Amino acid sequence: MPQAADRYVVDFPTLWIVPAWIQRHCIVPDGFSKGRPFRMYDWQLWCTLNHYRVKPNAKAHDKNGVPTRGAAFFYRRSQVIAPQKTGKGPWSATIVCAEAVGPVVFAGWAEGGEVYYCADHGCGCGWSYTYQPGEPMGIPWPTPLIQLLATSEDQVDNVYRPLQAMAKGSRLSEQMKVREGFIRLPDDGIIEVVTSSAMSRLGNPLIFCLQDESQLYNATNKLVKVAETMRRGAAGMGGRSMETTNCFDPSEQSTAQRTFEGKAKDVFRFYEPPPAHLSFGNKAERRKIIRYNYAGSPHASVDMIEAETGELIETDPAQAERFFGNRIVYGSGHYIDGDAWDRRAAPREVPDGSVVVLGMDGSDSDDWTGIRAETADGYQFTPTFGPDKLPTVWDPAAYGGQVPRLEVAAAFDELMTRYKVVRAYIDPPGWSSEIDGWADRYGDKVVIRWATYRVVQMHAANERLLVDVGKSDSPFSHDGCPSTAVHVRNARKAPRPGQRYVLAKPSQGQKIDLAVCSVLVHEAAGDAHAAGQFRKRNSSKVIVMR
Repeated sequence: MPQAADRYVVDFPTLWIVPAWIQRHCIVPDGFSKGRPFRMYDWQLWCTLNHYRVKPNAKAHDKNGVPTRGAAFFYRRSQVIAPQKTGKGPWSATIVCAEAVGPVVFAGWAEGGEVYYCADHGCGCGWSYTYQPGEPMGIPWPTPLIQLLATSEDQVDNVYRPLQAMAKGSRLSEQMKVREGFIRLPDDGIIEVVTSSAMSRLGNPLIFCLQDESQLYNATNKLVKVAETMRRGAAGMGGRSMETTNCFDPSEQSTAQRTFEGKAKDVFRFYEPPPAHLSFGNKAERRKIIRYNYAGSPHASVDMIEAETGELIETDPAQAERFFGNRIVYGSGHYIDGDAWDRRAAPREVPDGSVVVLGMDGSDSDDWTGIRAETADGYQFTPTFGPDKLPTVWDPAAYGGQVPRLEVAAAFDELMTRYKVVRAYIDPPGWSSEIDGWADRYGDKVVIRWATYRVVQMHAANERLLVDVGKSDSPFSHDGCPSTAVHVRNARKAPRPGQRYVLAKPSQGQKIDLAVCSVLVHEAAGDAHAAGQFRKRNSSKVIVMR
């Protein structure tokens, strides 16, 4: 990350005492500089000062004399996104040390000349800090309880290993006692590790929690809810939290993604991606990207990182670009590139009476049910139904866990009468009775069972849509339905024998049903064209929405 002198301008009140305390008490945990005072890189200092940024009107105590704690700070929590091996782990370990026994609680505004003495707070190192006029002052937490969250014991070592080294250093060992699996703090305080196998420790009154590698927290490992529970525990005590992470895969709906895309203004978000015009696939430009990303972390070896990246890019280019390129990109197993899909959006009105085909993927209580339509000229859309013009998309979670089957059936009947439907492909599991009834009513040459579990047929249908979305001369377009866009981005290629694939979701919570609808309706459109059904009946006009 770049280190231009004017890049980080501190024009706000903050606890300058915190980085000063860290430099005095924390040591470099390993390497050739092991044991020396920890001096923050510019980007680390910038993130520290923002995390401890104080509101200009903050008061040390409320009207009842209770310390304002977290409410005094401008940001409720922080997120730091940075490439692999830039120094996130050791830096965040220093923040944990400060939260454990350092002056991180706002204690009012200095008039000038006030002094913070370590000796007054149980530390015998002899250090003191003199405040400038108008500077925010700090004191330690009285009973610190801190938790570190990670997916596994091995992964939490990114922070816990350097944290242990710092705690054993000469300036902190008096107050921080490293034990087996935890660190004991003064006044019955504790730093403990929480992983997916130790969730019984949740719900404690935290003053701080560090969530490392939050791009790995997802619905499958259930750590999204764990992270939220920890933050609630900290908020209840007036404490705060911090995330450190590599770039996330946008299809996984991780905690990192939720924070990054969230609208909350009281979250400090740090992310400095490389210039967008540089291609990670081009070796010369990739080196420029790596130099840019690691400029702010002089301990890193650009040559070694470039070599590692070059090897990783052969097997998993998306992971290489996320970890070392510091770019938010989809995993290499995704079905359709989300940006390519979005570029095909061209919303317009399709009048009643138009000749269309339909595609439906039905569920009952777990996955979504949806109906998509497509016109002769390749325009795909989610039709509406009923007097309120509701979209033909049903998330069972919005209906008490059960898809409203009668409503779906009514919507299907309305579409069949409102448009000239020449084909309707429907995935049969769970909807066989309804399909039989629709086939009797509208004809078995129109309403057709189309089972998505057939590998050969599904692979071909997937490829038809994939190719038409990607071809520059394809007429394919769509309505920009936001739910469909999410499902398309979620969809993964699940390999099957014979170099074929079907669609799968990356986790149970990441649905792909509307992407399947899009595949079905596009396959129906292709087959209708081959059978000449559009040529025979298509006399509709389209109206472009302005």
